[in-house]
Amino acid sequence: MSTKENRTAGILITLSGGACWGLSGCFGQYLFQEKGITAEWLVTMRLVFAGLLLVVLGLMLTKKKMGDVWKNPVDKKRLLIFSIGGMLTCQYTYFAAIQYSNAGTATVLQSLNPLIILAIVCMKGKRLPKKFEAAAIFCALLGVFFLSTHGDIHSMTITMLALIFGLGAAASAAAYNLLSGDLLRKYGVYSVVGYAMFIAGIVMLIVVRPWEYAVVFDRGTVLATAGVVIIGTAVAFSLYLKGVSIVGPFMGSLLGMIEPIVAVIVSLVFLGADFHIMDFVGFVLILGTVVALSLPKKA
Repeated sequence: MSTKENRTAGILITLSGGACWGLSGCFGQYLFQEKGITAEWLVTMRLVFAGLLLVVLGLMLTKKKMGDVWKNPVDKKRLLIFSIGGMLTCQYTYFAAIQYSNAGTATVLQSLNPLIILAIVCMKGKRLPKKFEAAAIFCALLGVFFLSTHGDIHSMTITMLALIFGLGAAASAAAYNLLSGDLLRKYGVYSVVGYAMFIAGIVMLIVVRPWEYAVVFDRGTVLATAGVVIIGTAVAFSLYLKGVSIVGPFMGSLLGMIEPIVAVIVSLVFLGADFHIMDFVGFVLILGTVVALSLPKKA
């Protein structure tokens, strides 16, 4: 395969991984709308079974390396902190935002996490945002305003819970990235994400007690839950990581923006989500801001 063909394949593989993440949120929306399932139950199932799946994949692909993180006392403690402070909060707030709005809106709001990371960087550096950064923050906030009010300051078009959990998903996604960065570089995705998901899932099992929920396990419930666990986790991670290994992390981060686009389209076309023109203006402002912040800056 030529270099050009290899790069094209990498782009398509990366896009497929991002699309699978977008579909995961839509499967969740279907379960909330049609099956009466709660975010608590779904997140518990996803964390436990997806965590197990990723650990098994890691054992198959990396073998003995999966145990390395437990040999370092400092990293073991950091993994436990990431499991609760990053993984659990990120997963729960995201799916709760979907439950109270829709997959498209929740995924776009979660995409605000680079701005939160930017704010933390500015505070740590004891500096004000640069002009470009300030403009990006303004555009993103304007996008949230349009998404929340359709441009009418006197009305709120999404519920307060949806907005709180959506912004919480952005904040927890920022925490996810900040807490996991060094661990991921040192031990790899399957080890860190797999163990973190499983540990967070065990905590949720104890707190949520999902076996007490009256869930009807018909074909729709089983297939959609499997979609969240398998397509939205094992398939998504495997495709995305393979694609990024070909196109590089920078291009991968841009191609990953397909996730909210897929979530919006599927929510609109197949799940009956009610979007207005100002919602799309908000989406464009938020996603455009994230892409602009991802682009390399001139020295």
